Amino acid sequence: MSEPLRPSDRTRRARRRAPGRPFGPAVRGAAARRTAAVLAAAVLLPLAACQSPGDGGGDGGALVFWTPHVTPDRLAQQEATAAAFTEQSGVDVDVVPMSAEDQNQSMAVGSASGDVPDVVLLAPDQAAAWSAQGVLDTGTAAGIVEDLGPDTFGENALDMVTFDGTPAAVPSDGWGQVLVYRADLLADAGLDPPRTLEDVADAAEELDGDGRAGIALGTRPGDPFTTQTLEALLLAGGCDLVDGAGEVALESPECVDALDAYARMAEASVPGDQDVETTRAAYLSGEAAMLFWGSHIFDELAGLAPDFPPTCPECADDPDFLASESGTVGALTAPDGSPVQYGLTLNLGIPVGADAENARAFTEYLMGPGYVESLEVSPEGRVPVRPGTPDDPDVHAEAWSELPTGEDPENRAPLSDFYGDAVIGGIVEGAQSFRRWGYGTEHAAFAGPLAAQNTLAKQVGPLFEGEDPATVAASMADAARAVQADNE
Repeated sequence: MSEPLRPSDRTRRARRRAPGRPFGPAVRGAAARRTAAVLAAAVLLPLAACQSPGDGGGDGGALVFWTPHVTPDRLAQQEATAAAFTEQSGVDVDVVPMSAEDQNQSMAVGSASGDVPDVVLLAPDQAAAWSAQGVLDTGTAAGIVEDLGPDTFGENALDMVTFDGTPAAVPSDGWGQVLVYRADLLADAGLDPPRTLEDVADAAEELDGDGRAGIALGTRPGDPFTTQTLEALLLAGGCDLVDGAGEVALESPECVDALDAYARMAEASVPGDQDVETTRAAYLSGEAAMLFWGSHIFDELAGLAPDFPPTCPECADDPDFLASESGTVGALTAPDGSPVQYGLTLNLGIPVGADAENARAFTEYLMGPGYVESLEVSPEGRVPVRPGTPDDPDVHAEAWSELPTGEDPENRAPLSDFYGDAVIGGIVEGAQSFRRWGYGTEHAAFAGPLAAQNTLAKQVGPLFEGEDPATVAASMADAARAVQADNE
């Protein structure tokens, strides 16, 4: 087979500077939904702050549950689960939709006055910060984990919220960055599915040409999606944020090599700075042979998201084409042989001052009888990190695979209708390999702001313009040390 035609290096560098191309009304629709969600959270914030959750269900008041799932359909699903708990226990639950940012603001005010929620669905960086501030009832969380069985949780997910040997929250679910590839195109090129970071870079270069990019992945400097992509790729390359002495380690050979692989992928990516919207559109339209994206992509590939339909040339005659011809890799294999997948988890935390008894009962319900129903809020983005129970280790994972997904109420269907056991199993197995820099260690207070501020993603622009990866690594390390100095 002849090598695919590629533009010259000069042309490729020029196209990296070109602005990202618009991909139609889907982008505008997503922006409108995000705006609506933010406005809804802003309206609800003062309402939540006016409640007195510390009095809780134990005194006849309602238990207060903060959730970052704020869209109407997801809110309705969570309210239904809460109602089922109320029917079983007699304890009312107020489900309060609130973004993570608003949670942080309200918790800072409420913890000072003793006016806190009873249960919060929170991220690992929030668990780290609130635990360090003494806001979370870690004893109750640890007791729940012990009762449910520590071995029933993904080890990495539990580690992300464990500090000084004690879980600060109970891991619930999460989503991970996955590599999606056109299996037909890899087969035509005689390539095996990528397993390592270097494999991905090699395949991207090989598949780039004939009017199709080798891969689509985040490259817009300073963008949150680039922050996720950068950390995911560097983790897969064996790059650590800090070394054993607690010093920033981003100038290590592993980090430099991982940045080099990232640069090679960027050269084989879609022209222009790419973000979460443009990368998805490129793969759905057939303009990219591979995609590095979150697990939320699975309903789009299956045609279950009306705002983001597959539009590849083959999709006109076969709407299921991309779902049937796409393979996935969850955890990539790091240089030390370990599986690594960047993942964002959600966890159930109980603040100090909450109605601990009823909060514990509600949390155990959400992780037990109501667990699968909770995941139904968004199955493609809420992958179980508690796959089963001590008696049936896979019961939750198996039930999850049959949950209906999709944004169209009239067209929801389980992922197992579109994907084989290997893909479904890979999603769940990958969730047990979720990893993040610093989380679950004394460096979490530094790693959280580093990601939230998109610090490292602001330094990668020169990498895509041909700058030496070692120089970019040094710039990233300097920026990281400044954040570390401010937060440790």
